Amino acid sequence: MDTPSVKWAHTALEAIRHIGATGVGAERNRIGPPMVARSLALLHTAIYDAWAVHDAQALPVRLSTARVTGATQVQLEKAIHHAAHKVLVDQFPTESATFDAMLASTGSAPSSSTNPATPEGVGNLAALAVLAHAHADGANQAGLYADTTGYLPVNMPMHVTAPAKPSDILAPDRWQPLAYADPSGAVKVPGYIGPQWALVRPFALQSAGQFRPSAPVPITSQAFLDQAKHVVAVQDGLNVKQKVTAEYWADGPSSELPPGHWELFAAFVSARDHHTLAQDVKLFFALANAIHDAAIAVWDCKRHYDYVRPVTAIRHLYRGKRIRGWTGTTEATIDGEAWRPYQVSTFPTPPFPEFVSGHSGFSMAAAEVLRRFTGSDAFGHSYTQPVPLRVEPTLASAAGTTLSWSSFTAAAEEAGESRLYGGIHFYEGNVAGLALGRKVGALAFERAQACWSGRP
Repeated sequence: MDTPSVKWAHTALEAIRHIGATGVGAERNRIGPPMVARSLALLHTAIYDAWAVHDAQALPVRLSTARVTGATQVQLEKAIHHAAHKVLVDQFPTESATFDAMLASTGSAPSSSTNPATPEGVGNLAALAVLAHAHADGANQAGLYADTTGYLPVNMPMHVTAPAKPSDILAPDRWQPLAYADPSGAVKVPGYIGPQWALVRPFALQSAGQFRPSAPVPITSQAFLDQAKHVVAVQDGLNVKQKVTAEYWADGPSSELPPGHWELFAAFVSARDHHTLAQDVKLFFALANAIHDAAIAVWDCKRHYDYVRPVTAIRHLYRGKRIRGWTGTTEATIDGEAWRPYQVSTFPTPPFPEFVSGHSGFSMAAAEVLRRFTGSDAFGHSYTQPVPLRVEPTLASAAGTTLSWSSFTAAAEEAGESRLYGGIHFYEGNVAGLALGRKVGALAFERAQACWSGRP
């Protein structure tokens, strides 16, 4: 039976998918990888704090109320439910009906009580303490996460479905916004998501750049051409399993995004290992905050280096040449300036710089927490593609293809490699992201473990 941590994780991810699929304007701005990572960290920190004040040893992160003694299991869970509900209503206000329904399913109704002698009061106090910190954490939630740093791209937007002209790419080693048609047919030019994210307060990191890797290869090097050649060659030689891998891990709009993907994996581990309430509170607390810190560290790199995505570099380097590539419907010999990633045309590349890979950073940070928490790297999970791919619907053999992961590390490595298959990242951006994620995950787990072990 699912614990409150698992139930509220699923409820949050349901809301995130719904906003991604239907949200517009200001509400849609709440859905980006770093924003989702932050919201999930706030959710599970509030749940943790509501639990911690009932524990004889654990130290809350934000809540300063006195310890609760003599509470029943029902009262403890009620406090947790109210903490989770209040945080999620704050983070995703348009989805409040979903959160109200979840709370109602536990036998409670929304409450404004802050009486520490009651379960709902304890839960609300935990949520309010976490949110008070969050509202001043540098994310600019009040401004719907709009940039606070004045970032401007050096390249003008390039339309993905049209061959690039020389004038389209002024700085071939820097990030470029892309123009493309969304599912409704409207042309969109998404701006950089979260350029201010290095300013967000982390959970365990001493600074956003604490583990920042050295710079990616410069445009003046042979390695710059080599990494582009590698992406072209890999994408041209994709087999069916690699194509399924690219789509499974894409985690684009209308999905739970990479941070939510690993919450689903944690729910699998909870069921596999028959977790108690306390075990899940601790696991999701450590996991969500590790992913949150990974977002800060990864976005620090993205902003610091402002590095080019493959679609810009390849179109620049192969202009006037004929190469093998994806046309949007099949692989063929194409003009180099028309090369495009193996992705759905309505979301060809995420709107932020390449170095380092977010998928790699999120995934390895999460894998490190899961490995340390369970005491083993063994995972034992799998996925079977149920239908043809959205990227390539005519590839009938994709349906029924199974991906399986013997270890958490293997899953994280595949998540990173999937972005190479999809033409989203270079090899080095993946490798550097994995290394960064492991360091962040280890640090976040150590701090979380210190909290629940009662060590300041």
